[in-house]
Amino acid sequence: MTSPPPGPPRLDALLRPRLPSPLREVRDEHFARHGVRLFLKRDDLIHPDLPGNKWRKLALTLEAAAGRTVLTFGGAYSNHLRATAAAGRLLGFGTVGVVRGDELAHRPLNPSLARCAADGMRLHFVDRTTYRAKASPEVLAGLLSRFGDVEVIPEGGSNALAAQGCTALGRELAGEVDVAAVACGTGGTLAGLAAGLDPGQQALGVPVVGGGFLAEEVARLQREAFGGPAGDWSLEERFTFGGYARTTPELDAFADGFEDRHGLPVERVYVAKLLFALTALADEGAFAPGTRVAAVITGTPDAPPQESSVSR
Repeated sequence: MTSPPPGPPRLDALLRPRLPSPLREVRDEHFARHGVRLFLKRDDLIHPDLPGNKWRKLALTLEAAAGRTVLTFGGAYSNHLRATAAAGRLLGFGTVGVVRGDELAHRPLNPSLARCAADGMRLHFVDRTTYRAKASPEVLAGLLSRFGDVEVIPEGGSNALAAQGCTALGRELAGEVDVAAVACGTGGTLAGLAAGLDPGQQALGVPVVGGGFLAEEVARLQREAFGGPAGDWSLEERFTFGGYARTTPELDAFADGFEDRHGLPVERVYVAKLLFALTALADEGAFAPGTRVAAVITGTPDAPPQESSVSR
């Protein structure tokens, strides 16, 4: 009896991610004075091109795409677009990035989009009204007509496969901490993290954008990925600092102080807001003495912005 032909190689065999990511306790006086222990889950160290939740969210989806061109969505500084473009370069499949803001088509590429273009991603700029309707049948039909047979991945990579992939993050933290916290943009990481934790552990999401839509998004993703609610999770929505990629002098000063105390460069779009939120919650007595809290570090800061003249 002949054996079936081998399937395509798994992404982890090709890209060799560093898993499980390290879990390191740090002594921080802001937590220690309340009897709370702070741990950093260093998902930023998983892979140099697909760090943090980008690896966990994309791996299963890209395996399902089986080498087809991938089309996905993001803003001008989207980490998800960069990770998708890098995966295309490393694995040899085509990528298309649908970018919010048609005005950007006539400007030099910023460093994030320049990196996407250098990695071979075709950039397609759309106006903001069209972008808001990106999941509508009409917009999707137009994109498929333009770009042909492509695998469509939603903004941020958050779909059922992404949530399933992020359960590994919860399993790596099972039994290690009491609360596992992560910054949220589109909800896929939190949906999977909560599902992977043990009973009695809690997952906490800190949205980096307002609007109050994430609770329903996480619930929807869990229904699609697991058939219903999974794990104990909640959202702390007070720390958006004005919206996505927005900051304030208070947040910048906090991030600078954390960097000085622990020698860890703090990414400002997601990680700074997460760490600020956890510090504020500790000061408010939200964590009982003895609570072990893990902050999932999903990325590192970008290099200082420099405009690029890379052509499209």
